Amino acid sequence: MTPIAAQLYSLRDLDRGHALRELGRIGYAAVEAYDPLTDPVGFRAAADAAGLAVWATHGPLLGPRRDELPAALRTLGTDRIIVPSVPAEGFAEAVDDTARRLNEAAAWAEGHGLRVGYHNHHWELAQKVAGHTALEALAERLRPDVFLEIDVYWAAVGGADVPALLRRLGDRVRLLHVKDGPATTDDPMTAVGAGTLPIADILAAAPHAQRIVELDHCATDMVTALAESHAYLTELEGAR
Repeated sequence: MTPIAAQLYSLRDLDRGHALRELGRIGYAAVEAYDPLTDPVGFRAAADAAGLAVWATHGPLLGPRRDELPAALRTLGTDRIIVPSVPAEGFAEAVDDTARRLNEAAAWAEGHGLRVGYHNHHWELAQKVAGHTALEALAERLRPDVFLEIDVYWAAVGGADVPALLRRLGDRVRLLHVKDGPATTDDPMTAVGAGTLPIADILAAAPHAQRIVELDHCATDMVTALAESHAYLTELEGAR
């Protein structure tokens, strides 16, 4: 059975230890962190107590606290650090500069035994560079070792045919943020499988990518939505 992780940001309103215990109780195998510099020792202890691996973390790789990341990631038990966002305004015009900054960060990270990834929102798909999505233009300019974490929901909001996008990007995609809902900018998300995204087709288009459930905001109880998401994805995997 393919293991499933959860992005801890989904449960940011809960005490971290409580959130990790809930994810372990539901049956998640791993977690993705979003604030690696806040008490990494306590995070690792709480994750161990919940039986959770740490697959990756978002973090301030392009900010002034970069030098604190290697020690924090070693404590967490992951070597993957992901840039969660860059400004939306003028993203297409700034593709070359963004690629330069990410490539420089990747060269630095390599020296510390870390791997760098980039996570999209909707604007990278809505904006175009020479007839291609700005995300794909960025990918073409990145070092081969910089991987992509594709947020399938925000890609859909940006107008992408998500399975086709994943097939074009191929092995560059190492992680998927799996979420569901009405595929609009502001409306609440739903448990995976209860929204409008073709989840089965999306996962089939990137069978090599690890699955991480993230729900930015829901109209229903978040723990329940994460449990329903895990159950749906587990059933879907079992039907393959």
